[in-house]
Amino acid sequence: MLTNRRKFIAATTASVAGLALGRFLHAAAQQRLPLAFSTLACPDWEWGKVLKFAEANHFAAIELRGLMGTLDLPSRPEFAPGQIAQTKKEIAAHNLKIACVSSSSAMHESDPAKREAQLADARRFIDLASALNAPYVRVFGNEIKGNKEEVIARVAAGMRTLAEYAGPRGVTVIIESHGEFTDSPTLKQVLTLADSPHAALLWDAHHTFAASGEQPEYTVAQLGKWIRHTHLKDSVLDGKERKYVLTGKGDVPVQRQVQALRNIKYQGYFCFEWEKVWHPDLLDASIAIPDYMRVVSGYFQ
Repeated sequence: MLTNRRKFIAATTASVAGLALGRFLHAAAQQRLPLAFSTLACPDWEWGKVLKFAEANHFAAIELRGLMGTLDLPSRPEFAPGQIAQTKKEIAAHNLKIACVSSSSAMHESDPAKREAQLADARRFIDLASALNAPYVRVFGNEIKGNKEEVIARVAAGMRTLAEYAGPRGVTVIIESHGEFTDSPTLKQVLTLADSPHAALLWDAHHTFAASGEQPEYTVAQLGKWIRHTHLKDSVLDGKERKYVLTGKGDVPVQRQVQALRNIKYQGYFCFEWEKVWHPDLLDASIAIPDYMRVVSGYFQ
């Protein structure tokens, strides 16, 4: 009898918890929590499928990082000048926003011709973001070759140059914590030198933790005033490398990363970056993206 009673209580508790989460997810669907995902997760999906999937899974926004096999977003027909108005209508019809338009432009280049090519490419993405009413364009610092202080100054100068172009177009340029620019002191120096309201940070919270060993509370304390957009993902050590896993299944403190941002009243999106483009062996986006919504929605309860 006691065993049956315990089973009944456990089942009842699980049922109540399930109902509570169900109600929360229903509320999330109505209010749209500030959750997004990057199109890196679904490189072979057509534009219409991306929009329908995002809406069906209650996301508020998507980050554009490639579409249908190309990372060169401005070259896609969906974003051609004659099609952009229709594309914006489609985004609005699915109750979505564009969280960020992500370029591959790297600001560390020292060769004048290569540097100008990177800046010119970033301007193309800024123009696209402006046309889509997207607030941010991502760029990289990426590599530190030679004198570190000189590279930091060069990256900061590139950010400032792009910010001057982006600001009048309603766009802010954000450098991602990525490559050799993942520690708070380096990023803080770049953003301080860039010294522009239109130059800010995309906090890839995985990289500051996994590559630079920073705890989320420390990173946010150091860089919080610059954070405008966020990439979240989980992983585990696999030998000397890291292997991406479903959210909450690894050792990356994703919940603490979310809470650290909420503690400073962060107003941006919490964007899932499932890097299927670079890691084709990862689980399909149709599994990983809804799983992210389920897990991270729970962090907002």
